[in-house]
Amino acid sequence: MRKTSYVITFFSVAVTLLLNIMSIIRPDWLYAHPPDVFHTQTVIRYGLLERCERQIIDFPGPGQNGKIRYTDYTCRPFPSRKDDRCESENRAFCTLWWTAGYAAELGVVFGAAALIGIMIGISTRSRRRRVWRGVAGLQALHAAFGIFAFGIITHLYAKSQHPYFEFARPSTAYILNTVSWLADVLVIFGVVTTGLSADAGHAWAAGNRAYRPIEG
Repeated sequence: MRKTSYVITFFSVAVTLLLNIMSIIRPDWLYAHPPDVFHTQTVIRYGLLERCERQIIDFPGPGQNGKIRYTDYTCRPFPSRKDDRCESENRAFCTLWWTAGYAAELGVVFGAAALIGIMIGISTRSRRRRVWRGVAGLQALHAAFGIFAFGIITHLYAKSQHPYFEFARPSTAYILNTVSWLADVLVIFGVVTTGLSADAGHAWAAGNRAYRPIEG
């Protein structure tokens, strides 16, 4: 493959990796807004690593339409063994949610390895001929673990297997994860197509010095 192809691949992989990292650290895979109770609005955001809750309480105030508003915003690790009853009735839910987080984090490792592989492979022409296979494989693992995390969270959300999930909907981090692995699929297709074309001797993929088999 040409250097230009590897440079494009490097930045494409970096973007998908960044999207995956953002989806892990953001606390908004799911957004829940339960019904208001006694002038209290509650908004809950669930991330792979933490749960954040905002409460807005309106107290009657002076004047015809007067009110006093109190806002509280707190975050905590999620799921929590104590608060989410992970040692009792929610054991299966917690295990699956933790598994989704571990899968997304493991995907980051393979995405970073793909970037390192590109940097190593671009150094010499002989490496450029071979390394695209490894890059495609590592990127496929990055996509696979992202899809795995996506599938687990989607299952738990669709089955409403946690209080307030019946009021939840997918939010920003969920979308970032989806865009990440969809982009991975496109990157893998591009790398494999370009690599095979370069091996076949096509100048657009291999460059001016296309690979030619040695004739005996």
